[in-house]
Amino acid sequence: MKLFVGLGNPGPKYAQNRHNVGFMAVDRIHEDHGFSPWRGRFRGQASEGRLGGGKVILLKPETYMNLSGEAVGEAMRYYKLAPGDVVVFHDELDLAPGKVRVKRGGGHAGHNGLRSIHQNIGPDYTRVRIGIGHPGHKDLVARYVLHDFARADQEWLDDLLRGISEGAPDLARGDGGRFMNTVALRMNPRPQPGKSGGKQAPAAHKPPASARDGNGSGDDVPDTRSALQKLADRFR
Repeated sequence: MKLFVGLGNPGPKYAQNRHNVGFMAVDRIHEDHGFSPWRGRFRGQASEGRLGGGKVILLKPETYMNLSGEAVGEAMRYYKLAPGDVVVFHDELDLAPGKVRVKRGGGHAGHNGLRSIHQNIGPDYTRVRIGIGHPGHKDLVARYVLHDFARADQEWLDDLLRGISEGAPDLARGDGGRFMNTVALRMNPRPQPGKSGGKQAPAAHKPPASARDGNGSGDDVPDTRSALQKLADRFR
């Protein structure tokens, strides 16, 4: 069993904030993979379903970001899970917008939600770091993360969330590399032959008429042989 935790702040005021991209990720997984309805549990909203052949619990803590670890700890104790069974989706300032990385263990890098989780269950869980970019100066960070995604971000954000949802079964199986590949392909799809922007398949080479007629010259010149000459040449 896996516990997938999305980090964010509850309520419509924060719903579209950059800081809430973790909530958005688990919401998309919930929507696409037929999970049970959300219900209040573990000081948050929880849902059950299956991914990658195993049971997965989705959790959105409603303790506000700074106390996220309390909800995670409650859910872990209830299901008797280890930190290695927990996957946390969160915003990442140090990654460019749309980039995703999977990491096991390590520090919290000042992220208040991760800091709280560290305090409650330790560092040995998996994080899905979802890039939102950096405003350029540390004094601007608080306002930046608590501000909504710009309208211009919506197209790549939708592709990103779709990619995360499509790769979620691999993540549940513990295959972080394949998960990241799935997200990358959604963000940068491979060009398809014959479609605009893609590479056209080379046309089959058509030999010149003279070569097809059997004179063997390979030069595209008219064949002036008589029918009798052509017949004779075929038997030489």
